[in-house]
Amino acid sequence: MIHSGNEGEVEAKGDPFEGREFPFTYRDFAQIAEIVQRDAGIALSDVKAPLVYSRLVRRLRVLGMESFRQYCGLVAHNEDGEREEMIAALTTNVTRFFRENHHFEHFKNRVLPDLIPKARKGARIRFWSAGCSSGEEPYSLALSILALAPEAASFDIKILATDINRNILETAKAGLYGAAAVAPLEPEARDRFFIPSGGRDSATMWRVGPELRSMVSFRELNLIADWPMRQRYQAIFCRNVAIYFESSIRAAFWDRFASLLAPNGVLYIGHSERITSSRHRFKAEGNTTYRLVQAG
Repeated sequence: MIHSGNEGEVEAKGDPFEGREFPFTYRDFAQIAEIVQRDAGIALSDVKAPLVYSRLVRRLRVLGMESFRQYCGLVAHNEDGEREEMIAALTTNVTRFFRENHHFEHFKNRVLPDLIPKARKGARIRFWSAGCSSGEEPYSLALSILALAPEAASFDIKILATDINRNILETAKAGLYGAAAVAPLEPEARDRFFIPSGGRDSATMWRVGPELRSMVSFRELNLIADWPMRQRYQAIFCRNVAIYFESSIRAAFWDRFASLLAPNGVLYIGHSERITSSRHRFKAEGNTTYRLVQAG
């Protein structure tokens, strides 16, 4: 959050983007930062002002506005759902197939071998990709499962994929990726589980096929709001999300995830994140990989 003292100090800082296309003051930034923190839990420090300007200037153009002060009035009253559009524009969506691959190796070698035999006998198995962005993470989970059990789409194995950004969720649901995006995939897996858009020899786009699609469900979810899920998950991926929250929210986060993990369940977090305190007992099982040992 911006550390600006009182309102007069904010106004005294003036316009950090003088001469730019749209007037943008620190008062505007403070109002935007307050809304984003309250609604999404994301803390924006003063140094994020240039990022906020660059991300939102497109919204001002689309809406035909003349200043950020005018835009702040719009989002303050959430007219036409613009607050959700603003948060979506400010949300970082960096992902790729099998990003931080050590997590998927652990998932394949230490989680799935115990679960797939149970699934073959009809057990209900659930995983959660929290902050799924454009879909590469949950589809990577599905591919990991299918690599060990090619018939897994017929089991009761489902992956819940959630994100606060409804626009990026539409991209994830469409499941259409360019050749560069699918480059990390084994050619055999790509050819079996993705459909080329056009002739197989000349395709530049690949669409998620029916087996992958049937294993993943996408839902819009604000992680600092209420979670409607009541079932337990054998593994949860929430990577590079908690770093955007203040420490108090981050600490509560781990407890909330623990409450939804099945006994012996695993939580995967981002490369710069750590579970430093929790009333639940987690055991580190590798780099940013934690297994729930006991709930307190």
